[in-house]
Amino acid sequence: MNILIINGPNLNLLGKREPGIYGSDTFEDYFNILLEKFNGVDLEYFQSNHEGEIIDKLHEKGFEIDGIVLNAGAFTHTSLAIADAISAIKSPVVEVHISNVFKREAVRHHSFISPVCMGSISGFGLDSYRLGVEALLSIKSK
Repeated sequence: MNILIINGPNLNLLGKREPGIYGSDTFEDYFNILLEKFNGVDLEYFQSNHEGEIIDKLHEKGFEIDGIVLNAGAFTHTSLAIADAISAIKSPVVEVHISNVFKREAVRHHSFISPVCMGSISGFGLDSYRLGVEALLSIKSK
């Protein structure tokens, strides 16, 4: 099973950025935990602050990989282009967010990508990614 985790803008600053919302762990440290937990799964990680690079990665991997866990960051609330890219690919996509977006500013309550993803997970901190991987594994085992 091959799963790609994609992080969008500003998520490269995890561990430094607003620790009250996002925690004090870096994503790289958490990714190592995921690699240990899912040692039989081929996990890949990609991060970009650029919308086009995220779209390019979805196009590149979205026809060959078993699933994608996507935290599009602020692009969640603004990007029809990322939603269109998800619609165009074959791989199932799980939308994740570290914080509970519904406890935050109203602008964060709408997601352009939710309707084209298999599901959405938010509010469980970095553990949202583990839950996303588990969701993809569960659909593959059916």
